[in-house]
Amino acid sequence: MTEKFSHINNKTGKANMVDVGDKPESLRIAVATGFIKLSPKTVKMINENTMKKGEVLSISEFAGIIAAKKTPELIPLCHQLNLTKVDVTANTETEGVRITATTKCIGQTGVEMEALTAVSIGLLTIYDMCKAIDKNMVLEAIKLLEKTKSPLK
Repeated sequence: MTEKFSHINNKTGKANMVDVGDKPESLRIAVATGFIKLSPKTVKMINENTMKKGEVLSISEFAGIIAAKKTPELIPLCHQLNLTKVDVTANTETEGVRITATTKCIGQTGVEMEALTAVSIGLLTIYDMCKAIDKNMVLEAIKLLEKTKSPLK
């Protein structure tokens, strides 16, 4: 049995954007998370708001929101979506910062790439803001936690 991939043109074998035009609109929600492992000194500086580049948590949240909105510009085969909500939260933990992003839209395809992009760019923003003092940061466990589709009433 040969599997067919939705993003491959079966006649030419080349990548292509899936046509979702015939799919009904649904409420789509996705939740993603990721973690950046930091030194105890870096976590302390974030908590005390003493980083030279500014307040790390809120800036990483804003970066994540912007990234979610720009996902189709960054990921070649993603559809342009009319996002109705992007929520990004960054919280310190003992060994670093966890970012969680929730994306919502009413559309014909899912919003998981937007949630994952928000998390990834939020974490990269933390990396950028902390790189001068922490040379051993590690981005890890970026993953989709939930993806739902509900029919419109």
